[in-house]
Amino acid sequence: MNAPWKPGVAGNRDPFAAFICDETALDVLRPVVIELGWAPEKCAKGGLRNAVQSLSIAASPAILMVDLSESGDPLNDINALAEVCEPGTVVIAVGQVNDVRLYRDLLASGIHDYLLKPLSAGQVRDSLNQAQAVFAAPRGGEGETHKPHVSTAVVGTRGGVGASTLATSLAWLFSTDHKRPTALLDLDVHFGTGALSLDLEPGRGLTDAIENPSRIDGLFIERAMIRANDNLAILSAEAPINSPLMTDGSAFVQLEEEFRQAFESTVVDLPRNMLINFPHLLQDVNVVTLVAEMTLASARDTIRILSWLKTNAPAVAPIVVANKVQTGLAEISKADFEASIERKIDFLIPYDQKAAVNAAKLGQTFVDANRSSKAGAVIRDIAKAVLGKGEEGEEGEATAASSSLLGKFDLKSLLSKKPKAAPQAEPA
Repeated sequence: MNAPWKPGVAGNRDPFAAFICDETALDVLRPVVIELGWAPEKCAKGGLRNAVQSLSIAASPAILMVDLSESGDPLNDINALAEVCEPGTVVIAVGQVNDVRLYRDLLASGIHDYLLKPLSAGQVRDSLNQAQAVFAAPRGGEGETHKPHVSTAVVGTRGGVGASTLATSLAWLFSTDHKRPTALLDLDVHFGTGALSLDLEPGRGLTDAIENPSRIDGLFIERAMIRANDNLAILSAEAPINSPLMTDGSAFVQLEEEFRQAFESTVVDLPRNMLINFPHLLQDVNVVTLVAEMTLASARDTIRILSWLKTNAPAVAPIVVANKVQTGLAEISKADFEASIERKIDFLIPYDQKAAVNAAKLGQTFVDANRSSKAGAVIRDIAKAVLGKGEEGEEGEATAASSSLLGKFDLKSLLSKKPKAAPQAEPA
């Protein structure tokens, strides 16, 4: 809903409208609306359902305030509102449920702010001023130096080698240390741990995308993705294990394309079976980070996957990472491993069980929870290498693409503010 504001296409849109359930809240709202120069008649009696009915036959305003007090399922009803709201509408929700999880879920769905009743004039004024500031902010990074988009797929040669741990850590580093707006796409639809590693609820965004690929656009991405920090958003799922994955992979490719438009980096946690089922997933990937362990089975599958990449994705730059390395305890030596795969291992991450447990207990990515560890230092080097290889491959396309990046919607408004302080999550 918080798509970029484009004055040239605003047409007859009103600057503001509100649908509020009770007169007490309307009495607080109307004087503030008059103070801001808007028509008080645009403050209508009624809640979210009235808003949906009204906006289904009329243009949505620039700023919409809607009351959720009479809604039995606010999140589902917000999705109905999104269907009738035009891109560019900034939505402020009002309600009487004081619940942090609801607040987070509403912000993740694309709502700009959530105000708790009883309303105060100062509270309403601040929220409306912030909504107006969305329109005044530069769009699409205007005036900024464009960074080529870098996309990496992290693939484990075997189950349990730590590919997901590395994927979440890389995404975190791109977004924090390297200050790049980053998308993390966890394609293990049934058993993915991307959101879990970040102490987040995965939501239904990815399953909705698979079920309705025609709905995937900038607005869908904005509502479906869950924010982990100011620069990192994740799309993942915990689909029921009795529901098989029914897709031709077109949804995944479309998601990757939208990420290229909206972010500077994409990290795809890519289960190895996806390479077989959906080889076209790598058509726009710059770097494949191949995570292995020092075992015979992993060496065999590293050989097979590197050969597959050479045939099916020749433009992709592979980086081979040996994870959980224990000196003197490996099933196969580093020299024998490299001889068998006919290339050098690019990075070796030492085994650190204590650091892994620490990250799980804190609900943080491995690299964020263990900044001073040797393993964390290696992962930071991997992040630099991925960005270096990715930018080398993208520099030729950067100039042509710069005029359209971030042009579809204002993802920065989605990532512009952190959720308010939340209670500590219960252990899983």
